[in-house]
Amino acid sequence: MSRYQVPYTGLPQQVAALKPALVTRFEQVLDSGRYILGPQLAAFEEQFAALCGTAFAVGVANGTCALQLVWQALGLGPGDEVITAPNSFVATASSIAMTGAKPVFVDVGQDLNLAPERIAAAITPRTRGIVPVHLTGRPAQMPEIVRIAEKHTLFVLEDAAQAVGASLDGRPVGSWGNAAGFSLHPLKNLFAYGDGGVITTSDPLLRDKLRQIRNHGLSSRECCEFWSGNNRMDEMQAALLLVHLGVLDEWTERRRALAHRYHELLSGDVQVPEEAPGEYCVYQTYVIQAEARDDLQTHLQEHGVEALVHYRTPIHLQPAAADLGYAPGDFPMAERAAGRILSLPLFPAMSHAQQDQVAGLIHDFYRQRPQYRAEGQAICERSI
Repeated sequence: MSRYQVPYTGLPQQVAALKPALVTRFEQVLDSGRYILGPQLAAFEEQFAALCGTAFAVGVANGTCALQLVWQALGLGPGDEVITAPNSFVATASSIAMTGAKPVFVDVGQDLNLAPERIAAAITPRTRGIVPVHLTGRPAQMPEIVRIAEKHTLFVLEDAAQAVGASLDGRPVGSWGNAAGFSLHPLKNLFAYGDGGVITTSDPLLRDKLRQIRNHGLSSRECCEFWSGNNRMDEMQAALLLVHLGVLDEWTERRRALAHRYHELLSGDVQVPEEAPGEYCVYQTYVIQAEARDDLQTHLQEHGVEALVHYRTPIHLQPAAADLGYAPGDFPMAERAAGRILSLPLFPAMSHAQQDQVAGLIHDFYRQRPQYRAEGQAICERSI
């Protein structure tokens, strides 16, 4: 039981109505005796690929290995470079670094996604790919990024961990690049009961390679063609995810409705996220930008609202990135945002009363500190 009146997420309430269907699926798998690489996974992969508008999907153990396995399939390694954003979860960069390649960061724009106009300056003869991150469920500027990649013959791997169901100009996230990695962590919009991940692609050769990489490098039960690990998705997770896929559109529309309601409730106090023409955002996190962010977070938590920060320290300033040679001030947009962002509770089972409580507390906070509210509103107006 959460100690918060408004928890960050409400998973038990969200899945309550699905329990009979989930139990039925569980029992079907239990009774089948087929728990690895079976029909449930095949069905999930087919439906997920259709959702993303790709030819194929490959279910894997988690979102991090979804990215890692693509790089393994491409043979990324020491001496290679990959361009990405510094304000993501650390897995975006670690999946590159763990191959021996170098993550190269480029600052973000007002949308908090990779700024296409800054990419060209970071490309070198060693650059192998670009990883745009669809942060918070808002699609990155993919047409521009893809054009740059094609001009320089670079691989585009979408980090779509937070963006299942999002689209740009009617084209789903996950279908823009050469491949995409999705997370099915319990805090994601489409979630497993534990860890899970998916890779999408329309390249049949890459699909075949990924299937082999996720399963020890085996081409058959008796033949291991190369060393690899075990990164398979379980049948049980796939079966339960099929239930969730059936209600994903409903969940997404509910999140969007709540997000748009937050826009109206909060726009006078803080900078709310925007949704540009052609963007279909899925609000995996509802991230405001606020003056006196830490004080506001404390105020909310002390009054029963579980507000979080995603992410407080940009990747280039993490201890693990020290050998990359970056320093404070290298990416001013990402660094400034890191000091202002705050993720508010948003989940399909959230009530309007809970949302009103969050908004009321934020309004009260800035009413007592008018100098911060005025600055926050000025920033909102400048960003439009």
